[in-house]
Amino acid sequence: MPSHRLLRVRELLKREIGEAIRREIPIAQAGLVTVNDVDVSGDLRVATAFIGIFGSTEQQRTGLAMLQEHRARIQSFVAKSVILKYTPQLRFVVDDSIARGNRVLDIIAELERTSTSKEE
Repeated sequence: MPSHRLLRVRELLKREIGEAIRREIPIAQAGLVTVNDVDVSGDLRVATAFIGIFGSTEQQRTGLAMLQEHRARIQSFVAKSVILKYTPQLRFVVDDSIARGNRVLDIIAELERTSTSKEE
């Protein structure tokens, strides 16, 4: 279990990374980019941001490319707003957990429809 300080830093980074992405990445080109979670190394030098990108497949590819391209600028925004001894180096990872969750919910709904139609 991470320490209380580490949890607070993760939440603060999540909020600030999301705000920096909102300012830097246009929704029309990259789709809607959300920060689902942030994992921070124990020494706070590396932060992995789990990103969800809603939009077409092309927008998702463009969004991830733009995040990689603007990583240093986003990191500098975070450094200005989050005061830590070391600014964590950001890494972006596409998190498809929401899409997988929606798929599971669709399967459950389909199973319920099938079972109710068999009962009738």
